[in-house]
Amino acid sequence: MSLELQFQSLEQRLAALAQPNLADINAATDFAIDANAARRADLTLALLLPLSERAPNVAKVWQLIGLAWRDEQDMAKAAAAFDRAASLAPRDARIALGKAQVAYEIGKPSAHLFGAIRAVAPNDGELALSTASALFHEGKADEGEQLIQELLAREPAWLRGLDALATMRWMAGDQAGFDRGFADSVKARPQDFALRLGWYRAVAQVGQWEKAEAILADCRQLFGDRIELDAVEANIATERGQDDRAEACFARCTGLDDPGTKISHVRHALRTGRIDQAEAIAIAVTQTPAAATAWPYLSTIWRLKGDPRSQWLDGDPAFIGSYDLPISSKELTDLAECLRRMHLMRHHPPEQSLRGGTQTQGHLFLRLEPELLAVRALIMEAVRAYVDRLPSAIDGHPLLGFPRRALHFEGAWSVRLTAQGFHVVHTHPMGWISSAFYVALPENMGKGKAGWLQLGAPPPDLRVELPPYAEIEPKPGRLALFPSTMWHGTIPFDDGERLTIAFDMRLPSR
Repeated sequence: MSLELQFQSLEQRLAALAQPNLADINAATDFAIDANAARRADLTLALLLPLSERAPNVAKVWQLIGLAWRDEQDMAKAAAAFDRAASLAPRDARIALGKAQVAYEIGKPSAHLFGAIRAVAPNDGELALSTASALFHEGKADEGEQLIQELLAREPAWLRGLDALATMRWMAGDQAGFDRGFADSVKARPQDFALRLGWYRAVAQVGQWEKAEAILADCRQLFGDRIELDAVEANIATERGQDDRAEACFARCTGLDDPGTKISHVRHALRTGRIDQAEAIAIAVTQTPAAATAWPYLSTIWRLKGDPRSQWLDGDPAFIGSYDLPISSKELTDLAECLRRMHLMRHHPPEQSLRGGTQTQGHLFLRLEPELLAVRALIMEAVRAYVDRLPSAIDGHPLLGFPRRALHFEGAWSVRLTAQGFHVVHTHPMGWISSAFYVALPENMGKGKAGWLQLGAPPPDLRVELPPYAEIEPKPGRLALFPSTMWHGTIPFDDGERLTIAFDMRLPSR
């Protein structure tokens, strides 16, 4: 039975009851768990909000209402629901965790809330990471780092912890030794293959290819010829421009069913002029859950071949929108001050596109600062206008192939660039629609189109030259919208501060 039919049956049954009993409440909460998992928070709320009026003292009902409001991104209501649930069931660890998570997301102090839960689950790695992240946001990065290190001392092969520790150290400005946690763990577990691959991924992510080569050499010596190491070597050779070496390595790992390796092969094929080979590999990846990583390469390939599918994919002018939002200079100034307080680190996150600046952590549009709530409302209106003007639905299209009902943010963050800062050309494979909203800019960014946003031109390191589909001039209060699978980057600017908000819209449920 579909969720909609289950909802109608339960709604009618509950409405007919003078007073819901425990069995009826359990049936409703069981349904809400399934509905929330399917991202149908609207059904959860429609069923449980009336139930909460008739059974106001059931903690689980309020917990599930809180989860639904959180999924709907109405965070003030989510926080209130979790407060109510926690008051009814103060010893329930899951409710306490939900309350702590919502407090963290809305920008309130939450390390003490996570810490209280850790008192009864001190070895829970995910809980430790949440606590460390909260400490990080509260200006206590050293305490967060220490917490992760304590768990790593007990379990050196904890990859999630090692990744988090490396990220924290990188953003704190330790580009030379950010990966030393991996080095320490490898000493403790020298035969752990997965641990060494995790170390490789950490240094490859930031382009430290000499370190990557050293890790590969040690792996070859310890583990011999393995197809996974052929893939590692192929990627290193590709990114270092060693075409012959890369070709030999890719020939040895063609049987590896790994989307990341396949995309690396696409990059190599493009760089060496093998357009048909690149196309065949990329098309195969579009039939996998990693399809979003392949679409930008197909865009480049089809443009190079003069294939009309490039127009189908991302050549329609309606795919790029530019909106000057109705926001005053005073509001922009207040917003800029609000954002600057959140730029706590010295260096950009290792996996992100910016160079010469910093990026905020967490989901900016789940926070409750008035400045953020106001600009979020304006942005959502513009996104709805953009979506409403898109061409008709096309099944299988990465932008047009989704329903256009409720709109939700997948993530939102602020970027602060300084002198010569820019974004490398990239895409957002986890998003549906991506963006740039300009908050504050230097009076003079430099000659020509310094600081402008370019859309559609592929990364220069692919060794192909194609013009951008569009170039958008930065202006305070201006919002740019475009498909998340479209190449985009910026031109460096001379000096000053370039402060923006960026976000991705969530892929709608089919």
